Amino acid sequence: MKVSIIIPTLNEAANIERAIQSGWEAGGSEIVVTDGQSEDATAAIASKLKCEFVSGARGRGIQLNSGAARATGDVLLFLHADNRLEPGSIEQMKRQFNREHAFGAFEQHIENEANIYRWLEWGNRLRVKWRRMPYGDQGIFVWKEVFESVGGFPDVPLMEEVALCDKLKKISRPVLLKGPIRVDSRRWEENGVLKQTVRNWILFAKYRLGARPEDLAKKY
Repeated sequence: MKVSIIIPTLNEAANIERAIQSGWEAGGSEIVVTDGQSEDATAAIASKLKCEFVSGARGRGIQLNSGAARATGDVLLFLHADNRLEPGSIEQMKRQFNREHAFGAFEQHIENEANIYRWLEWGNRLRVKWRRMPYGDQGIFVWKEVFESVGGFPDVPLMEEVALCDKLKKISRPVLLKGPIRVDSRRWEENGVLKQTVRNWILFAKYRLGARPEDLAKKY
Protein backbone atom coordinates (compact mmCIF):
# COMPACT_ATOMS: atom_id res chain seq x y z
CA MET A 1 0.00 0.00 0.00
CA LYS A 2 1.46 3.34 -1.07
CA VAL A 3 0.02 6.27 0.89
CA SER A 4 0.17 9.83 -0.45
CA ILE A 5 -0.26 12.54 2.21
CA ILE A 6 -1.85 15.74 0.91
CA ILE A 7 -1.57 18.93 2.98
CA PRO A 8 -3.52 22.05 1.91
CA THR A 9 -2.02 25.30 3.20
CA LEU A 10 -2.91 28.95 3.55
CA ASN A 11 -0.60 31.01 5.75
CA GLU A 12 0.60 28.02 7.76
CA ALA A 13 4.27 28.99 8.20
CA ALA A 14 4.07 28.19 11.91
CA ASN A 15 2.83 24.63 11.33
CA ILE A 16 3.87 23.29 7.94
CA GLU A 17 7.28 21.91 8.88
CA ARG A 18 5.87 19.87 11.78
CA ALA A 19 3.04 18.55 9.60
CA ILE A 20 5.42 17.43 6.85
CA GLN A 21 7.82 15.83 9.31
CA SER A 22 4.98 13.94 10.97
CA GLY A 23 3.93 12.58 7.59
CA TRP A 24 7.36 11.05 6.96
CA GLU A 25 7.63 9.72 10.51
CA ALA A 26 4.18 8.15 10.15
CA GLY A 27 5.39 6.17 7.12
CA GLY A 28 4.01 8.16 4.21
CA SER A 29 5.22 7.27 0.71
CA GLU A 30 5.02 10.83 -0.59
CA ILE A 31 3.85 14.23 0.63
CA VAL A 32 2.16 16.83 -1.55
CA VAL A 33 1.75 20.35 -0.16
CA THR A 34 -0.83 22.32 -2.11
CA ASP A 35 -0.77 26.02 -1.30
CA GLY A 36 -3.43 28.63 -1.93
CA GLN A 37 -1.08 31.58 -2.48
CA SER A 38 -0.05 32.09 1.13
CA GLU A 39 1.06 35.59 2.10
CA ASP A 40 3.48 34.43 4.81
CA ALA A 41 6.55 32.19 4.60
CA THR A 42 4.64 28.95 4.01
CA ALA A 43 5.86 28.56 0.43
CA ALA A 44 9.47 29.39 1.29
CA ILE A 45 9.53 26.86 4.13
CA ALA A 46 7.76 24.03 2.30
CA SER A 47 9.82 24.46 -0.87
CA LYS A 48 12.97 23.65 1.09
CA LEU A 49 11.54 20.51 2.68
CA LYS A 50 11.16 16.98 1.36
CA CYS A 51 7.80 17.22 -0.37
CA GLU A 52 6.20 18.11 -3.67
CA PHE A 53 5.07 21.73 -3.44
CA VAL A 54 2.21 22.97 -5.60
CA SER A 55 0.92 26.56 -5.64
CA GLY A 56 -2.37 27.41 -7.27
CA ALA A 57 -5.79 28.92 -6.84
CA ARG A 58 -7.05 29.49 -3.31
CA GLY A 59 -9.89 27.35 -2.00
CA ARG A 60 -9.61 24.19 0.04
CA GLY A 61 -11.64 22.03 -2.35
CA ILE A 62 -9.55 23.24 -5.29
CA GLN A 63 -6.30 22.71 -3.38
CA LEU A 64 -7.22 19.23 -2.18
CA ASN A 65 -8.18 18.12 -5.68
CA SER A 66 -4.97 19.61 -7.05
CA GLY A 67 -2.92 17.64 -4.54
CA ALA A 68 -4.86 14.45 -5.28
CA ALA A 69 -4.20 14.85 -9.01
CA ARG A 70 -0.44 15.02 -8.33
CA ALA A 71 -0.43 12.07 -5.94
CA THR A 72 0.68 8.64 -7.12
CA GLY A 73 -0.33 6.55 -4.11
CA ASP A 74 -2.97 3.85 -3.80
CA VAL A 75 -4.44 5.75 -0.85
CA LEU A 76 -4.87 9.50 -0.37
CA LEU A 77 -4.56 10.83 3.19
CA PHE A 78 -5.69 14.45 3.64
CA LEU A 79 -3.90 16.15 6.53
CA HIS A 80 -4.64 19.62 7.89
CA ALA A 81 -1.50 21.71 8.26
CA ASP A 82 -2.08 22.21 12.00
CA ASN A 83 -2.49 18.46 12.60
CA ARG A 84 0.22 15.84 13.07
CA LEU A 85 0.25 12.12 12.40
CA GLU A 86 1.69 9.72 14.95
CA PRO A 87 4.63 7.49 14.03
CA GLY A 88 3.20 4.18 12.88
CA SER A 89 -0.08 5.62 11.58
CA ILE A 90 0.50 4.27 8.09
CA GLU A 91 1.28 0.84 9.52
CA GLN A 92 -2.13 0.91 11.23
CA MET A 93 -3.69 1.62 7.84
CA LYS A 94 -1.84 -1.27 6.21
CA ARG A 95 -3.12 -3.65 8.90
CA GLN A 96 -6.72 -2.48 9.17
CA PHE A 97 -7.72 -0.57 6.01
CA ASN A 98 -8.70 -2.85 3.16
CA ARG A 99 -11.04 -2.99 0.19
CA GLU A 100 -14.02 -3.61 2.45
CA HIS A 101 -13.77 0.07 3.38
CA ALA A 102 -13.89 2.96 0.93
CA PHE A 103 -12.50 5.45 3.44
CA GLY A 104 -11.56 6.09 7.02
CA ALA A 105 -10.02 8.42 9.59
CA PHE A 106 -8.17 8.50 12.92
CA GLU A 107 -9.19 9.08 16.50
CA GLN A 108 -7.97 12.46 17.76
CA HIS A 109 -5.84 13.78 20.55
CA ILE A 110 -6.52 17.51 20.90
CA GLU A 111 -3.38 19.11 22.29
CA ASN A 112 -4.78 20.54 25.49
CA GLU A 113 -4.93 18.66 28.79
CA ALA A 114 -8.27 20.10 29.99
CA ASN A 115 -10.94 17.42 30.47
CA ILE A 116 -13.40 19.11 28.14
CA TYR A 117 -11.16 18.22 25.20
CA ARG A 118 -11.45 14.54 26.07
CA TRP A 119 -15.23 14.94 25.77
CA LEU A 120 -14.75 16.51 22.34
CA GLU A 121 -12.62 13.58 21.25
CA TRP A 122 -15.25 11.14 22.54
CA GLY A 123 -18.02 12.95 20.69
CA ASN A 124 -16.04 12.96 17.46
CA ARG A 125 -15.43 9.22 17.73
CA LEU A 126 -19.17 8.65 18.12
CA ARG A 127 -19.89 10.86 15.10
CA VAL A 128 -17.75 8.59 12.92
CA LYS A 129 -19.19 5.36 14.33
CA TRP A 130 -22.86 6.38 14.39
CA ARG A 131 -23.18 8.90 11.58
CA ARG A 132 -20.34 7.66 9.35
CA MET A 133 -19.04 11.22 9.16
CA PRO A 134 -15.37 11.94 9.90
CA TYR A 135 -14.25 15.57 9.69
CA GLY A 136 -11.08 16.83 8.08
CA ASP A 137 -9.16 17.21 11.33
CA GLN A 138 -9.40 13.44 11.78
CA GLY A 139 -7.14 12.79 8.79
CA ILE A 140 -9.59 11.43 6.20
CA PHE A 141 -8.09 8.76 3.93
CA VAL A 142 -9.60 7.10 0.86
CA TRP A 143 -8.59 4.74 -1.93
CA LYS A 144 -7.54 6.94 -4.85
CA GLU A 145 -9.66 5.06 -7.38
CA VAL A 146 -12.72 5.48 -5.14
CA PHE A 147 -11.94 9.19 -4.67
CA GLU A 148 -11.81 9.64 -8.43
CA SER A 149 -14.98 7.60 -9.01
CA VAL A 150 -17.06 9.95 -6.82
CA GLY A 151 -15.62 13.08 -8.42
CA GLY A 152 -13.32 14.16 -5.60
CA PHE A 153 -14.05 17.25 -3.53
CA PRO A 154 -16.60 19.81 -4.69
CA ASP A 155 -15.22 23.25 -5.52
CA VAL A 156 -16.65 24.99 -2.44
CA PRO A 157 -14.95 27.10 0.28
CA LEU A 158 -16.46 25.18 3.21
CA MET A 159 -18.03 21.78 3.93
CA GLU A 160 -16.05 20.18 1.11
CA GLU A 161 -15.01 17.31 3.38
CA VAL A 162 -18.61 16.74 4.52
CA ALA A 163 -19.75 16.65 0.89
CA LEU A 164 -17.08 14.08 0.05
CA CYS A 165 -17.97 11.86 3.02
CA ASP A 166 -21.66 12.04 2.08
CA LYS A 167 -20.72 10.31 -1.17
CA LEU A 168 -18.25 7.86 0.36
CA LYS A 169 -20.54 6.61 3.13
CA LYS A 170 -22.97 5.39 0.46
CA ILE A 171 -20.23 2.96 -0.58
CA SER A 172 -19.18 1.68 2.84
CA ARG A 173 -18.85 2.50 6.51
CA PRO A 174 -15.63 4.36 7.39
CA VAL A 175 -12.95 2.58 9.38
CA LEU A 176 -11.81 4.48 12.49
CA LEU A 177 -8.19 3.83 13.50
CA LYS A 178 -6.70 4.45 16.92
CA GLY A 179 -4.01 6.83 15.66
CA PRO A 180 -4.25 9.22 17.28
CA ILE A 181 -3.96 12.22 15.03
CA ARG A 182 -2.74 15.21 17.05
CA VAL A 183 -4.89 18.31 16.64
CA ASP A 184 -3.93 21.89 17.43
CA SER A 185 -6.38 23.31 19.98
CA ARG A 186 -6.00 26.95 18.90
CA ARG A 187 -9.50 27.34 17.41
CA TRP A 188 -11.17 26.23 20.63
CA GLU A 189 -8.78 28.24 22.80
CA GLU A 190 -9.35 31.42 20.80
CA ASN A 191 -13.13 31.16 20.63
CA GLY A 192 -13.96 29.06 23.69
CA VAL A 193 -14.75 25.35 23.52
CA LEU A 194 -18.52 25.60 23.88
CA LYS A 195 -18.83 28.62 21.61
CA GLN A 196 -16.73 27.03 18.85
CA THR A 197 -18.55 23.70 19.12
CA VAL A 198 -22.01 25.28 18.98
CA ARG A 199 -20.87 27.45 16.10
CA ASN A 200 -19.79 24.35 14.17
CA TRP A 201 -23.12 22.62 14.88
CA ILE A 202 -25.07 25.63 13.62
CA LEU A 203 -23.03 25.84 10.42
CA PHE A 204 -23.51 22.12 9.82
CA ALA A 205 -27.26 22.35 10.45
CA LYS A 206 -27.58 25.27 8.04
CA TYR A 207 -25.65 23.31 5.42
CA ARG A 208 -27.99 20.35 5.83
CA LEU A 209 -30.96 22.69 5.45
CA GLY A 210 -29.63 23.90 2.12
CA ALA A 211 -27.46 26.94 2.88
CA ARG A 212 -24.79 27.63 0.27
CA PRO A 213 -21.22 26.83 1.42
CA GLU A 214 -20.12 30.17 -0.03
CA ASP A 215 -22.46 31.99 2.35
CA LEU A 216 -21.47 29.84 5.34
CA ALA A 217 -17.78 30.47 4.69
CA LYS A 218 -18.29 34.19 5.25
CA LYS A 219 -19.41 33.43 8.82
CA TYR A 220 -16.78 30.79 9.61
